[in-house]
Amino acid sequence: MEAIRVLLVDDEKEFVVTLAERLRLRGFDTTPVVCAEDVFALIRSEGSPDVVLLDLKMPDMDGMDVLANIKLFDPSIEVIMLTGHGGDPEGVGAKKGGAFEYIMKPIDIAELMVKINQAAAQRRRGLSGS
Repeated sequence: MEAIRVLLVDDEKEFVVTLAERLRLRGFDTTPVVCAEDVFALIRSEGSPDVVLLDLKMPDMDGMDVLANIKLFDPSIEVIMLTGHGGDPEGVGAKKGGAFEYIMKPIDIAELMVKINQAAAQRRRGLSGS
């Protein structure tokens, strides 16, 4: 089975690079991005990832806007929203906007891996039509 392709989007470079490396060491195919505007060029050039880990608050583009644009571009991409701010109202908004899950930082890597696997399985089921 192919490695799950995960696109990580967060303006905190050290965080996103470290998390990408931690996931890569656990068998995921990861690509870290620090600028939300680069997401769509990357998806167009490299194809859709299975899962996007997306920070809710970024200076160049709001995570909810990025989520909406990802879902317009390819509704099958599963998005897990990450945030170090906020709480339940934002999580509800993210889920209504099409996010698979909403996770607060600091992140438990084991929990995150479970959510990534669940999201990728859901995407692959949708693509296979089952």
